[in-house]
Amino acid sequence: MKLTKKLGMILLSIWLIATGLIEIFSLSFNGLGIIMAILAIAAGVLILLER
Repeated sequence: MKLTKKLGMILLSIWLIATGLIEIFSLSFNGLGIIMAILAIAAGVLILLER
């Protein structure tokens, strides 16, 4: 497995776990949406680069 796909999957995993924890514990702070969006975009781009 190439590094880009592996890193993309790791970022995707972090995003999914973070999204679940945010909903379960009703976490909220300034910039949370931007951080989650950047993480999702980075994961998507890295996964697409592998294909």
